[in-house]
Amino acid sequence: MQQEEQTETGLRRDLSSRQVGMIAIGGAIGTGLFLGSGLAISIAGPAVILAYVIAAFAALALAYALAEMIVVHPEASGFGAIAHRYLGGLAGFVQRWIYWAAQVVNIGSEVVAAGLYVRFWYPDLPLWVPVVAFSVIMLAVNAAAVRYFGEFEYWFAMIKVVTIVVFILLGLTYIVVGLPGQQATGVDALTDHGGFLPNGLGAVWLALTVVTFSYLGTEAVSVTASESRDPGRDVPRAARGMVLRLALFYILGMLVIVSILPWTQVSTGGGVTQSPFVRLFAIAGIPAAAGVMNFVVLTAALSAMNTNLYVTARMTYSLARDGYAPRWLTGLSRSGTPRRALVLSAAGLALAAVVSVLAPESAFPLLLGMALFGALLTWLIIFISQLAFRRQRSAQGLPPSPVRLPGAPVTTVLAMLFVAGVLVTTPFTEQFDTAWKAGVPFLVLLVIVYFLVRHRAVHRS
Repeated sequence: MQQEEQTETGLRRDLSSRQVGMIAIGGAIGTGLFLGSGLAISIAGPAVILAYVIAAFAALALAYALAEMIVVHPEASGFGAIAHRYLGGLAGFVQRWIYWAAQVVNIGSEVVAAGLYVRFWYPDLPLWVPVVAFSVIMLAVNAAAVRYFGEFEYWFAMIKVVTIVVFILLGLTYIVVGLPGQQATGVDALTDHGGFLPNGLGAVWLALTVVTFSYLGTEAVSVTASESRDPGRDVPRAARGMVLRLALFYILGMLVIVSILPWTQVSTGGGVTQSPFVRLFAIAGIPAAAGVMNFVVLTAALSAMNTNLYVTARMTYSLARDGYAPRWLTGLSRSGTPRRALVLSAAGLALAAVVSVLAPESAFPLLLGMALFGALLTWLIIFISQLAFRRQRSAQGLPPSPVRLPGAPVTTVLAMLFVAGVLVTTPFTEQFDTAWKAGVPFLVLLVIVYFLVRHRAVHRS
């Protein structure tokens, strides 16, 4: 396809295969692996490895389910448009808006995190200065032609991938043969401090709420379909490859951490100097390990923020095209970028960032809870959409999709039960007990707004 080819929506197919693949990775790997992994370890101990394996299967099922549908329908907003097509307007409206809200909250948290990372070098710098600066830069990147966004994200995500690979290789070397001046650790730490399951199987299930949060972002790759040069090839390949890489990174990364450091000593704090990655790089003799990792987590935050801005703008654009957001938001720039839709996401970014700074102890946990609720609900609707997609194509005598989820519909139902179980478990975890408190009222509000919007549209026609 030609680089300047436009889709039926007006968006341009300017994203290459390598950019689509790296955008997928960039959206899924934020600061959670580098700094937040200690939280899951503190809940489950060394058995956190099992939690990452279990969640990987659910994420892989989601990737295949998405690829199966996106190959047939490479539309703007990906899974949101598909839910609208197969489950009706209410499902499409709720899924896209609740996912938009979830991502906007994530964007706000990432830009504030990025500002905090800058203060590692400049502790006296007011937080609002880097927050505003990074917001402007990321908005400018997203407002440019999509191929420039894709190239920017490719290299930002590459920094994260290289760091994780180096960490895993160093860690495995340290475990098996040792490092200069350091003897091999072996794997005794997996069982030395209370056993492999120090807190029991129940703790592994509780840890799944945190672990599943690490895989959220898998679904974002489908949004690139309408701007990929070859969505039938690129999106399924990127979706499958992303989940397999994530699983490899997370599982091997956790294995390295709990084998080298006693799980009781793995920090759950947010400081860069407390990251397990910093500890290992310092042991390996890497100069200024804390400063190196601070740069890495900074790029991780900016990369995730960049991708999520892209996703929210396309979600808004798709809603406007379907009549569930102001028509003005369908406007495109000369380069085919939905800049007006990006403006709305920028407003949400500003709100989330202000709340995270002014009320981090009260309001922001509610926003994060709503984000988790919205993301898990999005996964559920994707699986339901896939069941409806298969059923309708079979009823109409249409050929199956070139890409298929193995074992479906059984695997689809099992994955749905898993996601539903994690969602039900969130009120019982201290970190995400706000999910239902914030998510359910927001869901009810969206349903009410949908019927008001539809009623108004009916009367206008």
